[in-house]
Amino acid sequence: MNIHELVEKQRAYFYTGKTLSAEARIEALTGLKKAITDREKEIEEALHADLGKSAYESYLCEISMVMGEIDYMLKHGRSFMKKRRVKTAMGQMPAKTYVLPEPRGTVLIMSPWNYPFLLTMEPLVDALMAGNTAVVKPSRYSAHTGEVVKKILEDCFSEEYVATVLGGSAENQALLDEKFDYIFFTGSKNVGKVVMEKASAHLTPVTLELGGKSPCIVDETADLTLAARRIVFGKFLNCGQTCVAPDYLLVQESVKDAFLKELLREIRTQCGEEPLSEKDYGHIINEKHFDRLCGLMREGEILIGGRTDAQALQIEPTVIDGITPESPIMQEEIFGPLFPVMTYRTSEDVVRTVRSMEKPLALYYFSMDPRKMDFIERHISYGGGCFNDTILHLASSTMPFGGAGESGMGSYHGKYGFDTFSHKKGIVRKTMKLDVNFRYRPYTDKKESMMKKFL
Repeated sequence: MNIHELVEKQRAYFYTGKTLSAEARIEALTGLKKAITDREKEIEEALHADLGKSAYESYLCEISMVMGEIDYMLKHGRSFMKKRRVKTAMGQMPAKTYVLPEPRGTVLIMSPWNYPFLLTMEPLVDALMAGNTAVVKPSRYSAHTGEVVKKILEDCFSEEYVATVLGGSAENQALLDEKFDYIFFTGSKNVGKVVMEKASAHLTPVTLELGGKSPCIVDETADLTLAARRIVFGKFLNCGQTCVAPDYLLVQESVKDAFLKELLREIRTQCGEEPLSEKDYGHIINEKHFDRLCGLMREGEILIGGRTDAQALQIEPTVIDGITPESPIMQEEIFGPLFPVMTYRTSEDVVRTVRSMEKPLALYYFSMDPRKMDFIERHISYGGGCFNDTILHLASSTMPFGGAGESGMGSYHGKYGFDTFSHKKGIVRKTMKLDVNFRYRPYTDKKESMMKKFL
């Protein structure tokens, strides 16, 4: 595939105006929904091949969320497209003033391997509802899912409207050398820097959905049993390969022992006594990441887990005590089923610890004390999160999802996704029936008096 010709073909198609009407956008999403439904089994099989995901987890965490975003856009998309009247400033009268969203044009969507279906399709849904043409580039590490994505999109669209580019670094490089009207990237911080650098050559705006070390904090007032259940779900979902997974535990010193007892019990309940033997337990994406994670287990005291299967690329849910902020496991995003434990005494300690690192993509705080929750909410900057739960904030089309600082820029989901893939034109529509002349030369004292009175 000649990538330059593909991008030019998409730009030419966009300029025909065929993607602009509400009917065209709704037809695109309706067809996409049907194609996903028709290939649901293939999607689940591909996710199992790439990541060992069960059919249940594949539907819960990927397919259903894409379908939910499509349904939300089908319900609300027309209203998002409408021009919005705004108050006309005195100096613009008589006139109508409004904001009109328009598509950005031809966009590039680069997705990661950890949720390869969800994180390709969900931004695509937003881009299509906003009226764009799109090139999607799935990760080469999740090749099976990438192939299914390609089939689905070929079922629905000509490549001049939506196209899939498969491959590795050569294809990524070729795409980033092209001039797009917008780039939406989900992945690591290091690759995000490359994307932003490449985009700068064309002054292309970007959304970067990255990651970071998302803290999970448990204070002495929390319901420890329920907190453990919800934390285990969020941490070990997809074997910890989730950008918003709790990355490390900060538990108040006074309840550390009691909470760890609940945490270890809940791991056994949810993951089994022998997790590596469970048929629904997934695996690490590849040998490189498996080896990296094994290296991070060399420091600290393993309280549970620690066993691995190199052939199957599996690592047990592993809780590691005796960790400090200087430990190697605290120097990078873990992105695996390892859960380091640290303690704190006061809320101020929490703030200092979290602020000592880059702003996290997510933060989770378990407490029954509203004042402490308010304190954390006010004093720590992060992309988004939950009080007394994990992960669920990203599963909503009514809230923005995105990072802060080095964990990302920009957001999407629902109206926020539509806005991300739209440019908002501010327009003044003047009448020709009346003209106020105080802005025209020659400037006089009388005009100056009028100007100061009305402006």
